[in-house]
Amino acid sequence: MKNHNLFAALRAAFPASLDEVAIETDTGLSYTWRDLERATAMMANLLQSLGLPAGARVAVQVEKSVEAMVLYLATLRAGYVFLPLNTAYQSAEIEYFIGNAEPSVVVCASRNFGWVSKIAFKAGTQNVFTLDEDRSGSLLDRAGHCSDQHEVALKQADDMAAILYTSGTTGRSKGAMLSHGNLLSNAQVLKDYWGWKKGDVLIHALPIFHVHGLFVAMHGALLNGSKMIWLGKFDPKLVVEKLPEATVFMGVPTLYVRLLAEAGLTLEACRNMRLFIAGSAPLLIETFKEWQQRTGHTILERYGMSETAMLTSNPYQGGERRGGTVGFALPGVSLRVQGDEGQSLPVGEIGDIQVKGPNVFQGYWRMPEKTKEEFTADGYFKTGDVGKIDERGYITIVGRSKDLIISGGYNVYPAEIEGYINEMPGVAESALVGVPHPDFGEVGVAVVTAKAGVTLDASRMLAELKSRLANFKIPKQCFVVSELPRNAMGKVQKNLLREQHKSLFS
Repeated sequence: MKNHNLFAALRAAFPASLDEVAIETDTGLSYTWRDLERATAMMANLLQSLGLPAGARVAVQVEKSVEAMVLYLATLRAGYVFLPLNTAYQSAEIEYFIGNAEPSVVVCASRNFGWVSKIAFKAGTQNVFTLDEDRSGSLLDRAGHCSDQHEVALKQADDMAAILYTSGTTGRSKGAMLSHGNLLSNAQVLKDYWGWKKGDVLIHALPIFHVHGLFVAMHGALLNGSKMIWLGKFDPKLVVEKLPEATVFMGVPTLYVRLLAEAGLTLEACRNMRLFIAGSAPLLIETFKEWQQRTGHTILERYGMSETAMLTSNPYQGGERRGGTVGFALPGVSLRVQGDEGQSLPVGEIGDIQVKGPNVFQGYWRMPEKTKEEFTADGYFKTGDVGKIDERGYITIVGRSKDLIISGGYNVYPAEIEGYINEMPGVAESALVGVPHPDFGEVGVAVVTAKAGVTLDASRMLAELKSRLANFKIPKQCFVVSELPRNAMGKVQKNLLREQHKSLFS
């Protein structure tokens, strides 16, 4: 019987010589493939010694480290369900996640043990361990006594491998259930699509509580038996220093902006690089062009979400990488753009993006009604994203459907207005949010940041927009601020901006 455990596939891709270096850290440590094999076995044996029920959840809120990655792999190996939690979450959020997921094991940083263990024990969790980025903590102490031999747990393709809580800008966060088959199919498709090859080296500078760092980057390197240069935190100077030793880099747009501020980012620094990938938030066309000029490389933009892993990608080869688009649906993924009445829309028209494929999740944890709502009768997942497909088949994301502003009965898509504002001289970035209005129901408010040394005039910017766009699209107010609020993945937190300005017109 074939074992569909994702770990079994990753393990099968380890190089023949297990004594090659698998990971080099920014603290000067090296881990071989044999180290990963032994450490995951010991940790899997520890988990299995706890007498956990089948399908037990292992909730993890720790700083990024190689040992945290080993814990993820060991959870898969032992056949349990991994539940990564953002390190920024505070007690009310952790209380919700632990109460909702009912994990059998919780792993946290030592400094948080007091309050996290209290929440966990109260919710009925039996086991709470600590793990710190300096390789200390009770988890490693206990695992150190376990055998380094372990038979990989037998799993079916549709057995659950992970639960990822979506950021939940409206209502409660929902736990997306991802199976071994979902994650493996996506990793295999990307291995081919992005041309992973022998000798590739990945700079891993992303957090590992999120799809991008945990699945896309890490599975990519592991499934290719590729070395990773592992950074605990993103450091632009260090990334530039390490570029000559690497071939692949993945980042969110903010990371690319910060790298462009480094004088050392040159054609020479990127001489061995094969591929730069961006995602998790929209990449400004200006960043896209400046990156081309400075490095000679064209960033490859792609699109995915917690519920589906990766859905689309600009071509790696055999086609143009078009800035501002997310390319084409990946092999095996069916993507369509639908109108309000569920009708298919013609080329270039904006509508709701729906997807189907082996990578699409099974549903939301303990939310059967919500799950049912989010799928169409013919099995497509409603992404909640709004976009269009051009005559060449390139997909452009215009925004989230919940970001849509309906002003006086007209649809206003924030990404369109932001595009115009971002092109104005001196503008670094903008965000448009809808707030309540007594006459129009809802109106747009623009929040803008200026480039260094530039002073922006909000009223002149609005006047400029009026000369270019229909009146119903013009924001009713514009604020210039020093920075936009962001989450850990660099996405602008529009919910915070909405909250801040909700009483403007009341």
